[in-house]
Amino acid sequence: MIAAPRSPRTNIGPALSRGAIGICAVALAAGGYALWHRAATNGGEPYAVARIEPAPASPPSPPRPPPAVASPAATQVGAPAGVSSGAQVEASTGVKVVRSGGGSATNALIIEVPQALGVRLMPAPDKRLVERSHFGLLPRVGADGARPADVYARPVVERAELKGAPRVAVMVGGLGIDQEGTIAAIDKLPAAVSLAFAPYGADLDRDPARAREAGHEILLQAPMEPFGSASAGPGPHTLMTAASEAENLESLHWLMSRFTGYIGITNYLGGKFSADTHAFSPVLAEIATRGLDYLDDGSSPRSLAREIAAKLNLPAAAADVVLDAAPTADAIEVALARLEAQARRQGSAVGVATALPISVDHIARWAATLEARGISLVPISAAIARAPPPSARGNP
Repeated sequence: MIAAPRSPRTNIGPALSRGAIGICAVALAAGGYALWHRAATNGGEPYAVARIEPAPASPPSPPRPPPAVASPAATQVGAPAGVSSGAQVEASTGVKVVRSGGGSATNALIIEVPQALGVRLMPAPDKRLVERSHFGLLPRVGADGARPADVYARPVVERAELKGAPRVAVMVGGLGIDQEGTIAAIDKLPAAVSLAFAPYGADLDRDPARAREAGHEILLQAPMEPFGSASAGPGPHTLMTAASEAENLESLHWLMSRFTGYIGITNYLGGKFSADTHAFSPVLAEIATRGLDYLDDGSSPRSLAREIAAKLNLPAAAADVVLDAAPTADAIEVALARLEAQARRQGSAVGVATALPISVDHIARWAATLEARGISLVPISAAIARAPPPSARGNP
């Protein structure tokens, strides 16, 4: 039997193993050399090589918006052509560039009008200007001599071309009693119109503060004894001619404690009380001592307010025109024209009104056109500061 020829077998395992070992040996040798070489050239420290390229520039961050200003006129004005500094803005526009904390005008070309022009009033109460009583906080002159009338006042804002122009000041009273009328007066009337609050309002914690936040300076209406059958007065703590000095001062302190932030006192009624020197003088003296101003609303021709105030060095003024003595559209328009004419004759004039819807609407429309007719609308505090002595008053 013949056996089939056997296929030749090639034993490649040992050969492959020997080849792989050889290759690994070569690789290890090469790697060892590389590690040695790097150690020799880098002080023994490991290192890596990477390609460094500049990162693409990030897009600039958008400018941060200016802080919100609680003001009805949050606008900005740019500098006139050719103006390159804050000082030049002042010189060319008449706008005072104010810097927080003092200092000279900045070089900024954009001026935030509400802040620069003082539309935002000083916060109230200022702890320097109040003292505690058994009724609540009362106004006082600060240890540094600061007067509430000055600190809480609204600064005068006038365009450069109106410097030296006739001025009118308007006070609208009776706020705080009717909520709808109070809100309408605060929102509709220009901020330069001063507002007076009655002491019997239901929301005196908020309404006066809201008026000041809108830029209106405020006054306190003090009820005073009138002539006639209503001589008992309009409400509690009315100042009376038959009361003692101590009793009237106690009533005045109750009235003063009703809210804070006012620049002065104005009368509500008071024909009889304001004509009585004996009763009225101690009240005005107390108002002066506490750093306030006084405005006589002009409703009584017999009032001695300005004559007594002059002797006490109390800043005071009297209204020239009661704008809504007859609360009809035609009568209010005639009264506004009289007020304007009075301002042109004597340089300034003061008008007063009550916060009736018809009065508020007519005053708001009239005030919007004043500047175009060359007249500045200023707060009552400015009119009091410039008020002529009693003997110099003109006739309406």
